[in-house]
Amino acid sequence: MSKAIVMYLVSHASGELVEMLARNSIAQLEDLEVKRRLWKMVRRLDQLGDILSTIASEPGYVLHSISHSDVRGALEEGCRQLGVPCHYALEPLVSRLSEYSGAPVETHNSSGDAFDEDYYRRVEAMKFTLSHDDGLESEHLEGADVVLVGVSRTTKTPTCMYLASRGIKAANVPLVPGTPPPPALLQAKEPLIVGLTVTPGRLAMVRAARLRDLNDDGNSEYADLECLRKEVLEARRLFIQRGWPVIDATQRSIEQTASLIIEMLRKRAGNGT
Repeated sequence: MSKAIVMYLVSHASGELVEMLARNSIAQLEDLEVKRRLWKMVRRLDQLGDILSTIASEPGYVLHSISHSDVRGALEEGCRQLGVPCHYALEPLVSRLSEYSGAPVETHNSSGDAFDEDYYRRVEAMKFTLSHDDGLESEHLEGADVVLVGVSRTTKTPTCMYLASRGIKAANVPLVPGTPPPPALLQAKEPLIVGLTVTPGRLAMVRAARLRDLNDDGNSEYADLECLRKEVLEARRLFIQRGWPVIDATQRSIEQTASLIIEMLRKRAGNGT
């Protein structure tokens, strides 16, 4: 039986290098089906939001050729937070050549693009979102612009990544069956808190696919339809009880969900026109 993976190729130029390496590597592996996604000319930090959002929605293997330390560091840290492998295409060749020749590795400190206020706002938003993903730092939510809450696999992480690419500090907190929400979430006053939900049927499909990817057959309740109905119902009850707005992401793309949240933020700030 063949194995299927997703491979994400991120290039600072035309993408020929990462495509060539991926193609030749895959050819040497038996019974491997690979779905590839390529991003070209990735040279700015504000491009990473869409990339990390896509990776978060369908985790896979990341191969990149980004040499500028700011963009490379943010991409690799984002992948680390998402728990996906991220490989620099020229390693270990560069370090071994440096060791052999005695020539130091030249570090490209920045992408060289003009830095303005909006740029730094997006950078700070991305840093905040990465450090507050999936319940991390859930005791410190007051610095967020928005907090997304929902059961597992309701597109919280990719939506947050997309929002961060727009300069919005987004955190997300998962609801775990049998575990009360973090007190800091219930006490938060400053951020907009939004409940995300999907239908139990859709959730069962997504979670079952996730279990297959992980080769996990022992977590039967995670994708059980009856268990999911209870999870979704309990989550909705919490949203209603707390007066949090709810977005059903079942038939919505990440961009559509994020647009609704951005509109909520505008109205909340009194700029709904």
